[in-house]
Amino acid sequence: MERDAEILALFQTSRFIDIFNALADGIYISDAQGTTIWLNNASENLCGLPKSQLIGQNVADLESMGIFNPSVTRLVMESGKSTTTIQLVNKKGKFLVTGHLITDDQGNPELIVSHSRDITEAARASSQLEETVALLKRYSEEIQLMKREANQNLSTVMIGNSRTFLALLDLIKKVAVADTTVLITGETGVGKTYLAEQIHQLSERCGAPFVHVNCSAIPESLIESELFGYQKGAFTGANHSGKMGLVKMADHGTLFLDEISDLPYHLQSKLLLLLQNKTFMPIGGTKTYTADIRIIAATNANLLELVRQGKFRHDLYYRLNILPMNVPPLRERKEDIFPLLHHNLQKFNTKHNQKRRFSADVLDLLHHYEWPGNVRELENLVERIVITAKTDEILVTDLPEELRSINELDENILTLGGHLSLNERMEKIEIEIITNALKLHKTTRKTASALGITQSLLMRRIKKYEIQLDPETENIG
Repeated sequence: MERDAEILALFQTSRFIDIFNALADGIYISDAQGTTIWLNNASENLCGLPKSQLIGQNVADLESMGIFNPSVTRLVMESGKSTTTIQLVNKKGKFLVTGHLITDDQGNPELIVSHSRDITEAARASSQLEETVALLKRYSEEIQLMKREANQNLSTVMIGNSRTFLALLDLIKKVAVADTTVLITGETGVGKTYLAEQIHQLSERCGAPFVHVNCSAIPESLIESELFGYQKGAFTGANHSGKMGLVKMADHGTLFLDEISDLPYHLQSKLLLLLQNKTFMPIGGTKTYTADIRIIAATNANLLELVRQGKFRHDLYYRLNILPMNVPPLRERKEDIFPLLHHNLQKFNTKHNQKRRFSADVLDLLHHYEWPGNVRELENLVERIVITAKTDEILVTDLPEELRSINELDENILTLGGHLSLNERMEKIEIEIITNALKLHKTTRKTASALGITQSLLMRRIKKYEIQLDPETENIG
């Protein structure tokens, strides 16, 4: 029982003991040196010795005693990888045995889990063998996933209580262990980068680099050389020794392509080749190179609409969209607002050595606020008011003027009576929505996309209502 308690602590859950003991097949666990740590009841019966005489024994000694021959654990130790063999156990018959190697966070051998099944039964139902090996592999993956969850960086943990959010967390765990391409969609500020980091940290690639590339932030003339690098002398002004690209820097890890919709069309075919064959060619190169990477892409744009417009390759879209994940905006998961507010209040109180607390009126106002900038806007707002609030209790007067004005506007417009007609009320609402969207998205193109209208219609509304654009917005709209 003491040994069971040690194994229980090792796996961080009691269910594996019950699961393994319920199996009719043998489960035998050793450490990286072949010392027996634990075995289930079926394996104890096969060996013909009580657990107390087996635990602590090295498999080499048990093999020399004839308990099993050959020892699959020894074969795994010698080969450094999972191994399957036919084994004679205690002269009771032949068994098909698979040994799985489990490594620690640095990739060093930590455990060897062996599974044995009567080969006669397996021959009658070979499909059961495949299912059992897959089941054992899943057990191994779950153990690794639990370890990575326990060791992950808490700064990237997302906060929320809504049903939608909890379903998203469950999907993250499933996606993390599936080493394939992921496409994350959602509005600006919903936390797509956090999501990508979470997937990386829970994946088997967590010990390798996570390289974040914002496709909209790199000038079009430079993005190809930034991604794929270049050979020496590839162009005038190039580094004489060449340059390693971000793709190669992410080798064995994760390449996160944020704002993938802004990737220039002429580079999309090169990205498609990377996705399909894990190969790329630097600028000025004459041969291809390989990159063992997982690609996670993210966008707030409607890629299918861009495909219809001929601005995004359809084959690249379908190649990216293998595992789609959509992050709902904060206004569609109101239950997550309070947990996020209090989490960020605590975080920024600690950061700025304050003891702020929300008043009831502020919490009510923030709960009903639409949060067009989503989680990012919420984080920035909480830090701002933690710094600028006049007293420890955060009051409505401590909130930014634009947020208070929206609240007052809502009250004035929606209150019956007064001198405003219905059309005037609707126009004021439309002006406020467009003005706030322009502040958030910066460009008229992105603002129109976020509002679900054409850029030309947006420009007509801006002209009609005489909305003043920032010079920067006018130049890049």
